[in-house]
Formats: sequence, structure tokens, C-alpha cells
Amino acid sequence: MSRERTLLYRLVTGLTGCAGMLTAATGVAGTVISEVLYDAAGTDSGSVFVELYGAPGTVLDNFLLEGVNGTDGSIYKTVPLGGSIPADGVFVIADDGGGGSTLVGGADLVVDVDFQNGPDSIVLRNGAMVLDAVGYGDFTSAVFAGEGEAVVAAPAGSSIARFNPLLDTGNNLADFMVLDLPTPG
Repeated sequence: MSRERTLLYRLVTGLTGCAGMLTAATGVAGTVISEVLYDAAGTDSGSVFVELYGAPGTVLDNFLLEGVNGTDGSIYKTVPLGGSIPADGVFVIADDGGGGSTLVGGADLVVDVDFQNGPDSIVLRNGAMVLDAVGYGDFTSAVFAGEGEAVVAAPAGSSIARFNPLLDTGNNLADFMVLDLPTPG
């Protein structure tokens, strides 16, 4: 799918989901993982990111991302978040390539967010409460910590992105698609 068609599809599905937003949870409880680039083309350092979608103004100081190893279910990375979701509802956490720099444009937070290539899962928490989780890859003989069924593994340089950030069905396979061209922010 071309970048333009992908962006148009995300816009259209987002607009059709606006009616659902009126009854959906808002603020902290409505914050979801909306896009992940976990395996950049070439080196991952400074090139990967996790994008969150939520209510503008949501304070992220008690939030964290956890990387769950598909091999044994252990948490191998904990990333404390900070700041707040900007007016557009999109918060980009970009990988630190060294010294606080990143190659990801429009980053709201630069930290070590280089998650393993999978099969693995990323869990979004607010304190002890799990807000969202996405598992990617083939979990035939692995430990899955996502929701429903895993989204397929994305090739290097491609991301996994939520079809509609206003809708979380509780099934990663139904909620996410692979984007050939990642769209942080």
C-alpha cells in the first residue's frame, strides 16, 4: 500500500471511528500503542520508535513501556515515560542514538526504546494497570503478552500500525497492519 493510500486509510478510519470516541474511555484509559518500528533498515540505534495515541494533555509521568521476551516471558526492558500527549493526540517515543540524539523526526521523548525484533510483546502501563499490549511475530513456540492474536512480523524498515487509534478490539491481528513506510507522528 502506498504511503498516501495508507495515510488516507488511517484518516478515513479515524473519522469513521469518531462516533465511537464519544462513548470510548478518554484520557489515561484510552491511551494506546498506535505504531511501532522495532527493526529499522540497517542499524536500529536512533532509528526505531513507539508511537502512542491518546487524549491531548494526558500526563505520562506514571506510564511505562515494557518489552516482554517471547522466548521466556521475562521483561527485558522497562522504559519510564514522561511529558504529556500534545494537542494532536500523538506522542512519539524515539530511540536514543547516543547523547540524546535520534534520527526519528518529531520525537516527543528520546530514550532507549530499541525493543527486540521478536517474536516479542510491548506492554503499555500506567502504574500497575495495563492500558494496551501488542505482540508481533510468530508465537507458535513463544510466550505471547499481547492481546488476542499477534500481528505479523514486519520486515526490516517497516512498522506495525493500528488501523484506527480510536478503536482497540483487544486483538492485535485485527487492530494492526504493516506499513511499508513508517509514519512517526
